[in-house]
Parts: sequence; structure tokens; C-alpha cells
Amino acid sequence: MSSFRFSSHEGVQYLEALPLTQCDFLVHAFLTRRGGVSAGCFANLNFSCREGDRPEDVAENWRLLTEAFQIDLPQFVLMRQMHGDWIITIDSNEHEIIAPCPVLPAEAYVCDALVTDRPEIAIGVKTADCAPLFLIDRAKRVIGVVHAGWRGTALNIAGQAVDVFVDRFSSRPGDILAAIGPAIGPCCYEVDAAVYEALTIYAEGGSAPFVHRGASKDRWMLDLAMVNRCQLEQRGVPAGNIFSDPHCTSCLSDVFFSHRRDRGRTGRHFSFMMLKA
Repeated sequence: MSSFRFSSHEGVQYLEALPLTQCDFLVHAFLTRRGGVSAGCFANLNFSCREGDRPEDVAENWRLLTEAFQIDLPQFVLMRQMHGDWIITIDSNEHEIIAPCPVLPAEAYVCDALVTDRPEIAIGVKTADCAPLFLIDRAKRVIGVVHAGWRGTALNIAGQAVDVFVDRFSSRPGDILAAIGPAIGPCCYEVDAAVYEALTIYAEGGSAPFVHRGASKDRWMLDLAMVNRCQLEQRGVPAGNIFSDPHCTSCLSDVFFSHRRDRGRTGRHFSFMMLKA
């Protein structure tokens, strides 16, 4: 039985992780492509202008999101994602948050993970095959969002994010919940030898359960979510605290955007978390 379920608010469809719904101090959503106004290859709920979608359509999608979840646009804090391992912390002592424009949230922080203990800040990540990863310390009420493509995963950004929880907020790994949202699955994610070599360093005991041979020589099928799961477990997050959505973004074209499937001409999902006041 999956730990994720589809839900919708005001026509905006999203996935929620059932274990996270038990955290009454938290709002979270892994949005799908359903419920917006964008057209063509960006249909429907696209949150990025970078790939060529009409800014007015993207702005309307943001408006629909704010209405569906009753979160004001200035509360959303976004990253300019770089496929690296830079992590930025917004803690209770940091009062300066880069203000977004009135129509679209600014990609305010150049990084691939945000961690905060501040309420009413909706931190989010954009994806279209990469894994969106949520971390929640239930005891300290600290949250983090991580953009984990293969490059960030090769740099162990998930494990490094746990380190930030421990070092900056005195979190215990056993108190951390992790939800890995929809990403490209091992059924569709074929990688070359360079990617294989970059990621198999996280195999334990010579076994790498997250890769298997592809259809041709020097090609492998990669389970991106499982690599991140392994990295979290290696940092002490209990296996029972880690939940992965089973859907493949490449397989389900009517539900998800996929950079690989659509050869780069596609939209971006948005996934976010927010601590309630």
C-alpha cells in the first residue's frame, strides 16, 4: 500500500505523503501538472517561465495555487536550482528574506536545498524528473526541501541536508521524517557509465540495489529515489521514517511533466512545505 495519495484543492491536484499529514503543524504538497491554465507542452499547472511558457499563464498558475492553499504569494520562498549541493538555512534569527515580485515568486536563493524553522514560509522546489525531497524534524519542528537530480545525489545533498538539521538545529536523525516525491523511475531512467560510477560509491557491501543493467553495454537503469533513501539511512534516518512515492514522472504523461520523456520541452511541478504559525 502506497504512503502517498492524490488530493485536490479548488481543482489543483497534488500528492500528499500520508505520514506527513499526521504532523498538524505542517502544510505540504507535491503538485502534479493538473489544475492550471498553461497550454501545449506546458499544460496545465506549470510553475516555470524558463522553458518558454507564457509568463501570464505561469502567473495565473501561481494565483490558483495561492487560492487553493490560502497562502499569500510573498510567503513562497524559492531556489534558483543549480544541480549542486549548496544548502541555505533560513532560521529564526534571519529576518531578511528576499522579497518576490508581485506576480511571480523570485528564485531568491541560489542553492538546491532550503532548511528553516520559521513558520509561515512556504519553501519549495521545482522538478520534472528530479526527486523532490522533504525532511521534517517532528521534535524541533524544522523542515527542509531538497532538489535531488543525479548530480546533487552524487554529491549526497540528502545526507548533507540531514547534517544541517543535526549541526544547526540539534536534530536527532531518529526524529526526522523524509518524503521523496514523484521522480523518474528505474523503468525509464537510463544512465551512462559516468553516472553509474558517481552513484555506486553509496552502495553498501558491494551491493547497489538502485541500479541494474540497461538494454545496451555501459548503460544502467537508475532508481534515483532509492539512492537518496540509502544516503538518508547512512546518515541515521530510520528506514521506517522514509517514504517514497511510487509514480514515475516519465511514464505518466497526463499527470507529470518529464524532462527526459519530452526532451526538455516541458513544464515544472512545484512541491512545497510550510510550518503553520
